[in-house]
This record gives sequence, structure tokens and C-alpha cells, in this order.
Amino acid sequence: MMSTERDSALHFLLFYEYVPDYLERRGALRKAHLSYASAAVERGELILGGALADPPDKGVLLFRSNSAETAEAFAKSDPYVANGLVTSWNVRPWTTVVGTDAEHQVT
Repeated sequence: MMSTERDSALHFLLFYEYVPDYLERRGALRKAHLSYASAAVERGELILGGALADPPDKGVLLFRSNSAETAEAFAKSDPYVANGLVTSWNVRPWTTVVGTDAEHQVT
């Protein structure tokens, strides 16, 4: 099998750990958070994002960028993080190989 790179951009996953009362507290910050995330989508950095369900204790955001710094900078300025809805976060590189937007297409 042969692998070809689509371009120099990579995928990164940003993981959030939410406070136990996340659902009760997010209302006041939701509009600012979604506006902030929408701007990252418009810049072509953020691909998908949302909270995990059952239970809604974590969030996952998918970034496409040349480095993890894009996702890290997003987290550092996210209203959810700045206002304590996120107890911790981390960024992991994700090697994608299947799907139309995969970083490496395996043929």
C-alpha cells in the first residue's frame, strides 16, 4: 500500500474536561464560546467540535493546522476555559488515514 500526503496540514484533537455542573453553568457563556469557535471555523482551523453525551463531561474539537499551537491557542482563549467550565485540556496529534479529509490517504 502507498500513502500520499494531501498537504502539510495535520489533524489535532483538543480534549476538554468539564466541571460537574457544566450543563447548568454553560448558558451564560455559550454564545461567547460558539462565536469564538465559529471564528476558528471561518479561518479554516476548527473542523468539528462539541460535547460528549451521556454523560456530558468532556468536549472534543478537531483542528486542521500545521502545528498543535493552533489548538493550544484556541484553548487558552476559549471563554469556557477562561471562565472555569473546563477543568483541564490537552491536545493530541491525530494521524488520519481514511476518509475524504484524511491527512494521509492510504491506497
